Amino acid sequence: MTELIFATNNAHKLEEVQAIIGDKFAIKSLADIGCEDDIPETGETFQENARQKTDYLFAKYKLDCFGDDSGLEIDALNGEPGVYSARYSGSRDMEKNIDLVLERLEGKTHRAARFKTVISLFLNGKQHYFEGAIEGRIIAERRGGKGFGYDPIFIPEGYQQTFAEMSAEEKNTISHRAIAVQKLADFLVSG
Repeated sequence: MTELIFATNNAHKLEEVQAIIGDKFAIKSLADIGCEDDIPETGETFQENARQKTDYLFAKYKLDCFGDDSGLEIDALNGEPGVYSARYSGSRDMEKNIDLVLERLEGKTHRAARFKTVISLFLNGKQHYFEGAIEGRIIAERRGGKGFGYDPIFIPEGYQQTFAEMSAEEKNTISHRAIAVQKLADFLVSG
């Protein structure tokens, strides 16, 4: 079985990705290879941040790997939080990040938003990119106890539930990460 290193220690992301890719590839986390480094994310786009992760891992460990960067873009906030989604409030506390989004959207009726993911894959000496996005809207209060990040305030287009109210299986069929990971999986299987 082919092993790929996923530039994350986020257990939720790891589970989502392994569920989509299935058993054709063994996905290992940074912890699995003993990497405790704080990999830089200083890019101005999701693609730049994703590539920084794969460049860093390959330079240090010489292993095939992939990394992603994801975020929430809200039209009424000029695309914020964007690449700063994980630390929008100045910290990685998602409750504070959600509070800040809701505060900045207060009184706004146009609440269109999208989640985006870009995956950078470094495989056999070549760089590849896979993107996924899902349109939706931001609601005024948190709903649901599943998922992570901004899931409790995001309702995907065509649905009545937030990501945090959906089962992992349902979310994994429609999410931005699922779309990008499916493209990655299709590429890996066809390769």
